[in-house]
Amino acid sequence: MNKVSSSKQQEVQRIVETISNAISQRRLKPGTRLIEAQIVDVLAANRNHVQSALQRLAMQHIVTIEPHRGAMVAKPEAREAREIFTARRAVESAIIAGITADTMQRYRHELEAQRQAEKAAIASDNRLEIVRQLTQFHLLLAKISNNRVLMEILTNLTVRSSLIVALYQRNENPSCHCDQHDSIICALQAGDGDLAQQLMSHHMDVLEQELDLHDVEETPSLRDVFA
Repeated sequence: MNKVSSSKQQEVQRIVETISNAISQRRLKPGTRLIEAQIVDVLAANRNHVQSALQRLAMQHIVTIEPHRGAMVAKPEAREAREIFTARRAVESAIIAGITADTMQRYRHELEAQRQAEKAAIASDNRLEIVRQLTQFHLLLAKISNNRVLMEILTNLTVRSSLIVALYQRNENPSCHCDQHDSIICALQAGDGDLAQQLMSHHMDVLEQELDLHDVEETPSLRDVFA
């Protein structure tokens, strides 16, 4: 790969990560229009790079692109929400399975820093920071498992989960998840992978139970409209 191609890929990735982070932290809400000219201006980016970034996000189902309307932050339906949580359970389980007590020991300083960051976020009562830190916990476990493919998949799923939570969450206080994170860490540090799996499964159940996926208005078909 030549320097020009490498530079372009890095710039596209910067734009992708900036938009993804804004969605993860709920600064960009589902359905928000992503106007290319504004992104170019705000991020001091090349228009072609912005278009490539939006196309990449569309392939990841984080953004939707419609003819004559342009790009917007995706609005996942209830069925997709359930499917994403099913996928997250499988991926998070695989990540846990790849972590040993020894690897937890090697990452003990990062784990403690993450734990303190979560507590500081909760104490600050800054919802955006709380959400960011609670998400970072899961990404840190993926890093500890040392599986790049699982890390990439989980990164995508956590962004899509953020959209789902923004649309469907009933509980406005996510800070209670911190204790569940502590329990998972303790189990992994003790080398009890089975318990860690059970705790993570329960954790994902709690996250999904906080969603109201039953009262979502479905778009009627034309057949029903004109019947």
